[in-house]
Amino acid sequence: MNGRMVLERFPAGGPRGSWPAEEFAHACRLEGQAAEVVMDLATDAFLVIVRGGELVE
Repeated sequence: MNGRMVLERFPAGGPRGSWPAEEFAHACRLEGQAAEVVMDLATDAFLVIVRGGELVE
């Protein structure tokens, strides 16, 4: 995932009807960051990322 900065990680097994990764990304977009949500299949987690940054572990 080169060229992307991970802002936050959320487990894929969240409560039904809850979208914490999408809500976090939306809040980031309101602050002017081009945040988006992607799925990391290796860790079964949703990542909120910004393209063009460095990968944060």
